[in-house]
Amino acid sequence: MSFSVTARLLGIPVGKSTEEASRAHPSELTRLQQEQDERLVSLIQGGDQDALTQLFYRYSGLVRGLCLRILRDEGEAEDLVQDLFLFIHRKAGVYDSAKSTARSWIVQMTYRRAISRWRYLNTRGHYRSEEMDCCAPKFASAAIAQYDSSLEALFGREGLKKVMEELTADQRETLRLHFYEGYTVAEISEKLRQSSGNVRNHYYRGLEKLRKQVRESKLQKR
Repeated sequence: MSFSVTARLLGIPVGKSTEEASRAHPSELTRLQQEQDERLVSLIQGGDQDALTQLFYRYSGLVRGLCLRILRDEGEAEDLVQDLFLFIHRKAGVYDSAKSTARSWIVQMTYRRAISRWRYLNTRGHYRSEEMDCCAPKFASAAIAQYDSSLEALFGREGLKKVMEELTADQRETLRLHFYEGYTVAEISEKLRQSSGNVRNHYYRGLEKLRKQVRESKLQKR
């Protein structure tokens, strides 16, 4: 299913590409942009189709990119974009601005749906065996994307706070930006004003520390 078809199914006018939209809306969100996102979701809750159009142009490219990162399938990624924005159109009322930014909410829903879809496709032999290593959602994608539920359930609220304190400030911020906000390494590098090599180092070292904490916690509970 093409991207233009997805837009038409949602009733969104097709007049510019997602790439153009992403250029029109810089990746670095200011407080004003966050407020604008929240206002758009609020308007969608009231049935405002124009607000849905604006949110679609802002985030459809990001959603599609995250889906492709996990599913490695153009058609499946397009279908998930449609599915996600249909959900937002119908269920925008579930969004709580006190818990997260609109961008983070969209990213988390994307991760959860894409990982769930990957697992469904994998059990049905959609992926060839030689594709498994590159396609499988790793520990980080599943655990960090569900940070507020799975990791907190494992460690407890105070325990999770202690685990996160084991990370450096750069490691925490890198993982947050990547898994909660959907930023790429290049974008994080720009936001943190550090080289891509440094950001990758924060990313992998941070993940390894979290993996170690999870392994130790599971052993203690046996």
